Amino acid sequence: MTPPRSAPADSGTAVLARSMRRFAGETPIGRKRRARKMARLLADTHPDAHCELDFSTPLELAVATILSAQTTDVRVNQVTPRLFQKFRTAADYAAADRAEMEEMLRPTGFFRAKTDSLIKLGQALLADHDGRLPGKLDQLVKLPGIGRKTANVILGNAFDVPGITVDTHFRRLTNRFGWVQEDDPVKIEFLVADLIEKRDWTMLSHRVIFHGRRVCHARKPACGACALATLCPSFGTGPTEAAPAAKLLKGPRARELAVAAGVDPELVPAAAVLAPEEPLASDEPLDGPLAPEVP
Repeated sequence: MTPPRSAPADSGTAVLARSMRRFAGETPIGRKRRARKMARLLADTHPDAHCELDFSTPLELAVATILSAQTTDVRVNQVTPRLFQKFRTAADYAAADRAEMEEMLRPTGFFRAKTDSLIKLGQALLADHDGRLPGKLDQLVKLPGIGRKTANVILGNAFDVPGITVDTHFRRLTNRFGWVQEDDPVKIEFLVADLIEKRDWTMLSHRVIFHGRRVCHARKPACGACALATLCPSFGTGPTEAAPAAKLLKGPRARELAVAAGVDPELVPAAAVLAPEEPLASDEPLDGPLAPEVP
């Protein structure tokens, strides 16, 4: 679906105002239909969306997700191969040498708090779950270091139980999309769950996150090169002309994203294809206060 291209480059504020007015009287059923149409477009636009944390077991995903708090998935994936080779079971984490684990986790930041969470996680799994990670939300959120967002990541990607992961990107985009007007992650989760079919929850989370990293950036979204533009009440937040918008696309599929939006892929500079996407650190806090640590 090709977004409008007629607005002058300097009329971003006016374009945004028109976009917002267009959806101002939207009914709940209209919002649901639009949300589902946008979700289908996201599936077409980001066929490569996936969980970017490396893991081979539910426990490994739980550990990786805990480590992702306040850092990036890329950094976590640099640390976990050695960690997973050393610590394979809940018993291994429960009996870990604290100093050794802290040194391994140091690159992820807040390594003392994270070490504490992993040791306590192992102990709790041994005490309450025979050393196995449970596959139910109410049980997961009672474990050390695991909040609701982390639990949904684990359920959706390790147990195939649909879940909505509300991270920095998901919160920003669902508000921009006009699906919600809310900052609280739990409220966003339930509101979006009412809009989107349950079977699509896990993959929707990945696709929205990929769209946030590649197209709908926090500071300047590529509105004029976005496949969702005609369905978005925030169209005009970023440049609406094709040429400047195309330069904002990022990642290995930047030119395919331009084509999906009806934009000439030659407008996407070669550097954009190689440029890192927007790997914002997870804003999921650890289970307890995070205090600056001395390196």
